[in-house]
Amino acid sequence: MPRYLLSVFGPTERPELGGYASKEAMLESFADTGAFNDMLEREGHFVFADGLEPAATATTVDGQGDKPVITDGPYLEAKEQLGGFWVIEAADLDEALALAAEGSRACRGTVEVRPFHTEESVKALLDS
Repeated sequence: MPRYLLSVFGPTERPELGGYASKEAMLESFADTGAFNDMLEREGHFVFADGLEPAATATTVDGQGDKPVITDGPYLEAKEQLGGFWVIEAADLDEALALAAEGSRACRGTVEVRPFHTEESVKALLDS
């Protein structure tokens, strides 16, 4: 079954509350996200999920040169940041998008859906 990455994006403001307007809103979202995770497991979609610390805690590494360049902070400065993710299995993109809509509602963030490379997609890329 194809795998998809569902990336959750939210505002960079209020990092102490994960971008939520209040502690209550954050706790409510966590409960709804937990219920969403339970549904993914029950229905056989769940592979892996987790939340991330704020982008300010990131370290960027560029190892393309002779010596790696290590920089404190995120690669990009933006108004929104990657806050967490799910790796799911879904029959097709339509099912993944429907699940992403449920996840977005639960966590109160925008969700980007990207398919993982498959043997077929890599082969098609190499053949083109």
